[in-house]
Amino acid sequence: MSYLVLARKYRPQTFDEVIKQNHVTQTLTNAIKSRRVAHAILFTGPRGTGKTTVARILAKAMNCKDGPTPIPCNTCGSCREITSGNAVDVFEIDGASNNGVEQIRSLRENVNYMPAHSPNKIYIIDEVHMLSISAFNALLKTLEEPPSHVMFIFATTEPHKIPITILSRCQRYDFKLIDIESISNHMKDICSKEHIDITEESLMLIAREAGGSIRDALSLLDQIMACSEGTISYKNILDILGVADKKIIFDISNAILQKDIPEALNVVDEIYARGYEMKKFYAEIIEHFRNLLVVKMGKNISKLINLPSHEIDLMQDQVQDISESYLNQIFDLLFKEEASIRLSAQPKLALEIAFIRLSQIKPVLPIDLLIEKLDDLKKNLPAIPANYEVAENKDALKYYSKIPQGISEGISEEPTDSTELKESCSSSSYDSNDNLEITWNKLLDIFSKNHPALAANLAKCSLKKLTKQNIEIEVHGNGYNINMIKRDKNVAIIKEICSKFFKEKMNLTIKAKNKQNSEKKQQGENQNNNLKQKALRHPLVTDAIEIFNGKVVDVKII
Repeated sequence: MSYLVLARKYRPQTFDEVIKQNHVTQTLTNAIKSRRVAHAILFTGPRGTGKTTVARILAKAMNCKDGPTPIPCNTCGSCREITSGNAVDVFEIDGASNNGVEQIRSLRENVNYMPAHSPNKIYIIDEVHMLSISAFNALLKTLEEPPSHVMFIFATTEPHKIPITILSRCQRYDFKLIDIESISNHMKDICSKEHIDITEESLMLIAREAGGSIRDALSLLDQIMACSEGTISYKNILDILGVADKKIIFDISNAILQKDIPEALNVVDEIYARGYEMKKFYAEIIEHFRNLLVVKMGKNISKLINLPSHEIDLMQDQVQDISESYLNQIFDLLFKEEASIRLSAQPKLALEIAFIRLSQIKPVLPIDLLIEKLDDLKKNLPAIPANYEVAENKDALKYYSKIPQGISEGISEEPTDSTELKESCSSSSYDSNDNLEITWNKLLDIFSKNHPALAANLAKCSLKKLTKQNIEIEVHGNGYNINMIKRDKNVAIIKEICSKFFKEKMNLTIKAKNKQNSEKKQQGENQNNNLKQKALRHPLVTDAIEIFNGKVVDVKII
């Protein structure tokens, strides 16, 4: 064939022509100038970013008649042979089809021979990760200590598949994805040389679809040039590449943000009717909302979003009145639904279900607004008295008749006026004939009138012992009740009320109820009940009852 595709026709021939891989080309240039080029070099990175191209340029730089030189002449016999791909001293090997140990053994035998007419014999092994483990092992010794005239250049897209023993013997260079603007500018130069009439917007679309690969971009450009006649229109590119217009992405994202789901479903139906792939369309929507979230955050936008500046401006206008938390909610749901759409036999239906779920999302309030509302609410609350506290026990609500609304927990009480206390004690007098329960209820009435918050904690207590000058209170509540009652101020209040009630100076003892003994007792009772039920169900017992027409009076555990 006489036609040469753009990716081959415009392949860079010097380090300066390589696009956006300065960290690699500059290092190799300095190494060549200082005569410090490694004998084994590994190029890694995504497809179409220049690994094999740089390998050929390096081979020309090492074997040029003026070399080693960072700028090969591209006119000498060695340079021309390498450019055309038929150099006798530069071997380009495909690792996928030459991955056996036999090919590596043959390579090991040939490296000992001197180059035909060049300074170096160079082996370029592409997709080196495809070599077998045996082939890698056979290459180890030669790779570590090759003859002085031999140089190895490896290229791969999957360096993690290369054994660490090989990696440690190579000098590694990582190639990066190329940004959209650089790809677009490169295609613009090529279109100018080829006299192709195409808009910058169309070039941006092709660059975006290339995914950071120069080769993919030029291949798409070749395809579009073949399908179009005259001026290449933006609409033709959309149809050829099978991608959705950015306007459609903005329209459907606006419908989602405004909760206009009927409009979103209408756009999906139009996209489906045009034959667009739903899974790819959904991936573009996820990427768009991810970019919207980054734009809303407002930091490192140009670095994190590989899009033209005018599209970023449109995104900023789109999210101007949308909260960051709401965008995060939408993005999170879209990402979670990605697997169901990707694996679904009916992706259009799955996509519509995802949009309907988006309409059910309730935007959360920003934390700043919540704090502001709490502050406003706090201003409208009544002042909190210093002598009130809120009890934890629901049963103690009956002692809250005097507590105003809005009282918070944990505020200690101050002793009340002694006159009021005397009146309360006189209204509920102590009777020695009363049992402990009645006496305790009288005390609770006094506490509820004078110290309602403390009464709430004492509600789950009981009077365990009472002597002439000693009173013992047993706390049945949790640790909160015990800690509240044992506070120094509360202990002083209890002693004061008890002394006035019993008209004697009382010594107070506060004990927590022994839960362990009660639990053991309950466990023992449960065990005995289980044994009794097991005995009643025994076949001999049931047969005896049936034969003698009897009944079980009692079951004793021995």
